[in-house]
Amino acid sequence: MLKRTLFFGNPYHISSGLNQMKLTDKSSGEERSVPVEDLGFVVFEHPQITFTQGIMRLLAENKVAVIFCDKKYHPSSVLLHLDGNLLQTKRFRSQVEASEPLKKNLWQQTVKQKLSNQAALLQANSRDGEALLYKVRQVKSGDSTKEEAKGASIYWKRLFGSGFTRERFGEAPNALLNYGYAILRAATARALSGSGLHPTLGIHHKNQFNSFCLADDIMEPYRPYVDQLVLDLTEEYGRVNELNKDFKAHLLGVLSMDVALEEKRSPLMVALSLTTASLAGCLDGSRRKIKYPEFAC
Repeated sequence: MLKRTLFFGNPYHISSGLNQMKLTDKSSGEERSVPVEDLGFVVFEHPQITFTQGIMRLLAENKVAVIFCDKKYHPSSVLLHLDGNLLQTKRFRSQVEASEPLKKNLWQQTVKQKLSNQAALLQANSRDGEALLYKVRQVKSGDSTKEEAKGASIYWKRLFGSGFTRERFGEAPNALLNYGYAILRAATARALSGSGLHPTLGIHHKNQFNSFCLADDIMEPYRPYVDQLVLDLTEEYGRVNELNKDFKAHLLGVLSMDVALEEKRSPLMVALSLTTASLAGCLDGSRRKIKYPEFAC
């Protein structure tokens, strides 16, 4: 079942009752309710949103990822359920005990699929992706020759023009990319938690200040789906770097995009769960390949 995403850009008071999220609009006083079991993500953006402990507990019990935004209205943190899977302890142990050769092999798979999906996106938008397809064949264990980084220097210039540089605080459309990736990162962390894996224990990313190293690893082949949404916006509105309500809604749509995984199509949110479940299998030795989507526009 595809879970819903709720976005709160206005001041609400949010409480619970009979397994429902009860919403009271602070401006109009209007009240309505939503079944919590239907929710996958809740995004709190407005600084005057208030909520009860009861609703936060109910969201956690139903494994709903709660995303909080900072004063610039960008996603800044995510609240996840700590007990996401019955095999959680066993799977945490498999992560801790994973050998370096295994992690390097999993990262090789990840980089190859990311480059392949980037090439497919370029070709789907009448851009040359052959150079990236060549790099897919060059990726070695652990990406020791840095093909991912080499591919990025080609990819971004072909996607948004020779003058574009992908930077966190760079010029347009970097702000749109940042927002979309933050949503994708939270969704990946939720899927990892649901598969009994700890999002901190990465297979490649190792920054000691990063609480979502594994999410940053596993989201890589999914990034082109955000890139496609941003490209759509830039082609319609030009190079924009300010996020309005409509742009945010468009980028939140990444969670429901249809993706192809093993010749079947499913919403990206569902595909992420299949990917993280397959990763758990790789880590415990029951399978050898991660299930990643193949980009198709």
